[in-house]
Amino acid sequence: MKIRVTAIAICILFGSAAWAAPPFEVVDPMRGPTPVADEADPPLISPIENKDIKRMRTYSMQPPTIPHKIDGYQIDKNFNRCLTCHARVNTEVTQAPPLSVTHYMDRDSNVLAEVSPRRYFCVQCHVPQAEAKPLVANDYQDIDVILKRLTAPASDKK
Repeated sequence: MKIRVTAIAICILFGSAAWAAPPFEVVDPMRGPTPVADEADPPLISPIENKDIKRMRTYSMQPPTIPHKIDGYQIDKNFNRCLTCHARVNTEVTQAPPLSVTHYMDRDSNVLAEVSPRRYFCVQCHVPQAEAKPLVANDYQDIDVILKRLTAPASDKK
């Protein structure tokens, strides 16, 4: 009985100590030092890259990023400005990369004459890149880099 009373007293003591402790402060790297209850000032919008350089993809099956500005492009059910340059019939004149054959297929892999409705709204998958510093630290490495490091001779690993 005495052990049970001692155990309950210890639980009450530690439980009350936890409630009396100052709140745990968490700093969100994206939000900064602004407390959660307060409204933070939004960061300035970074300029969009406009380099027209094809970027390496980070992972298999990643949609390519858009290497130019698309401000003011109309992409709706009536018109798609992207297709002015990237539709297969226009790429010889514009020299833009053509849409993949998969953009002309329906979900049953039937080839269509026009762009598939499920692939029509380009910015659902493809995004322009901003010239901005990363919001959070990132040490991501491509699988090819990791495999090269693992298969490299021991003298190269130093």
